[in-house]
Amino acid sequence: MQQQKPESLTYPTPVQKRKLPMRGLLAAALLPLFGMVTAYGIAPDTDTRDVPVQTLIENLSLPQSDSQDQIKQVYHHEEKVLAGETLGALLNRLGVSQQDSSLLLSQPAARISRNLRSGQRIQADISEDGELLEMRLTSSEGALNRISRQGEGFALDQPQDVAESRIVMRSGHIESSLFAATDAASLPDSVAVKMADIFGTQLDFRTDLRKGDTFSIVYEMDYRNGEPTGTGKILGAEYVNAGKVYQAVLYLTPSGREEYYTPKGESLAKGFLRSPLEFSRVTSGFSNARKHPVLGYTRRHTGTDFGAPTGTRVKATSEAAVAFVGRKGGYGNIVILRHRNGIETYYAHLSRFAAGMRPGRSVSQGEVIGFVGMTGTATGPHLHYEVRISGQPRNPLAIRLPGSPPLPVAQKTRFNQQTAAWVERLGQLRGTNLAALD
Repeated sequence: MQQQKPESLTYPTPVQKRKLPMRGLLAAALLPLFGMVTAYGIAPDTDTRDVPVQTLIENLSLPQSDSQDQIKQVYHHEEKVLAGETLGALLNRLGVSQQDSSLLLSQPAARISRNLRSGQRIQADISEDGELLEMRLTSSEGALNRISRQGEGFALDQPQDVAESRIVMRSGHIESSLFAATDAASLPDSVAVKMADIFGTQLDFRTDLRKGDTFSIVYEMDYRNGEPTGTGKILGAEYVNAGKVYQAVLYLTPSGREEYYTPKGESLAKGFLRSPLEFSRVTSGFSNARKHPVLGYTRRHTGTDFGAPTGTRVKATSEAAVAFVGRKGGYGNIVILRHRNGIETYYAHLSRFAAGMRPGRSVSQGEVIGFVGMTGTATGPHLHYEVRISGQPRNPLAIRLPGSPPLPVAQKTRFNQQTAAWVERLGQLRGTNLAALD
């Protein structure tokens, strides 16, 4: 695995313009030629009024600087290609001289223009007088293309790919919705969904979000030739909901499993998710006397209905064994999972089942088991979700379901060593908003 290096800002990278060489060494080298410092002493009580003073003037010849040997300033530019922009227009916007632009456009290296696409990031090194030294961009296939000055012209080549994984830190606050907040923080949707999954045993992001909530995330981002290619694991996360702080850090167990715990060692992975859907709304709650929307008479409603579009993914709320897959009366297509401690969960009215679902198969928490539909007795697409303990229906939104055991004491030292860096970075993010630095 490539060495990770911390990064506080993510793609897209803001335009940068910085000077590379310095003239400090030249100034330091010339300093002795301009003068010297002399130390001397005078004995106490010495009368200096009659000491003769003589002024000596000596002409010193300084070395003449050859204009050809002066060091040129070099600027590093990072820009993004504009919609419909040509290579010539891009070179002009980067500040490349007309002479170098015309030269490049007349040479085979100009075929790099075939790879230009809107939003693509360009990196270029250009001298203060507009001389193009090097330009780099990544093709749509992911290959790095480089134009470099060679002799009286330019050459185009494809240097070896550089793959790396960087650590990214982000924070933000909720104004309207989770995705609006993560978009404002330049956080990929995939990371937002992972965060919702991690805190899924503690928070229901469908109902628990409040305006003013804040979040902080430390995660991996994969890059190829300086371009982001995808997100990796969340290493640490914090969500402050109505003033209450929820934290999670990633821990690699001695058996090689990656699991999320609170910084105090309480597991977040094996309890029951608050909801089998990532984002939805409750359309009908648990009730002992509900008028059935189809049958028209009052009867007990033994679960909770979550309204969601057909095809929405349905997840197992905890690890279990599949007890039943198929069609069952008014439930329509249903999956029944059997958990420990005599607990069963029902997922009804599915449009279809996930591939490989069959009785006896083990499923993990968060695994997709089916998709929202309206099979059986239903007036529209939704998921009917039930929790039964020893065969008796219980209110899924009110019952406290068993969690998982905390971290073994014998692993505490190992845990602290692995997670200390992520806890520290969450502390650095708290009260900040890195998105504002973009």
